[in-house]
Amino acid sequence: MAEVLRFAEGGYRFVKGVFQYSAGVAAEPGFVIERARFDRPVLLADGFAAIAAHLKQLGRPLTAFCACELRSPAPFDDAGFEAFNRGYIKPLEEWGIFRDGLNPIARSNVCPEIEKPAAPSFYAFSYTMPAGGDTRPSFVVAGSGESPEGNASYAEKGIRIGEQTPDALREKAQFVLAEMERRMAALGYGWRDTTASQVYTVFDLHPFLADEIVKRGAASAGLTWQFCRPPLDVLDYEMDVRSVRRELVL
Repeated sequence: MAEVLRFAEGGYRFVKGVFQYSAGVAAEPGFVIERARFDRPVLLADGFAAIAAHLKQLGRPLTAFCACELRSPAPFDDAGFEAFNRGYIKPLEEWGIFRDGLNPIARSNVCPEIEKPAAPSFYAFSYTMPAGGDTRPSFVVAGSGESPEGNASYAEKGIRIGEQTPDALREKAQFVLAEMERRMAALGYGWRDTTASQVYTVFDLHPFLADEIVKRGAASAGLTWQFCRPPLDVLDYEMDVRSVRRELVL
């Protein structure tokens, strides 16, 4: 059973995940989640500064930051991913968000196949705002590829590692869709509550798009296909989902 914890300073709760990110966040009563996307990806350090400035302008604390979407130049191996994540969490420690080994921030980190960034960058971020009476669902589920998290390596229990046949990709998608459902259920939601679903792969998803994605309600608001690879060099398919009340481009 997924463990859900409150992050009161931010106005949200989160599904406990691995040290580098939570499995998902949902607004607590009295708050909603908004999402802002940068017009072009912003290098990590500049992105943290821009997020801080945006929250200050809105009169929100740094702890209102609850989710982000990153873009990296190329997939990492396990050691490289570990090193990147150790650097990524340092600003979150300084902001009073990452504490005692717990990270409430939900995250996706994927690698564009075309127009790759020069270095890891922010693509988008989400944060809580006062709800003003809005009680509709408000959540962001972190990205997941076709391997359970928390193992010695992502290849250890990954789904059909190294295979990209239509059948293998379908099986990978089935695993990821089920993981999206598990994370949403932990927060008290399901596909009917989503306002957006994103898929990250460079392989053909049409053979299973209708049967595995559309029929289960995972594309009720359409489907955004980002031509990107997951952040680990052994993975081929990733998704994230959200339900936010407002989206803007900075």
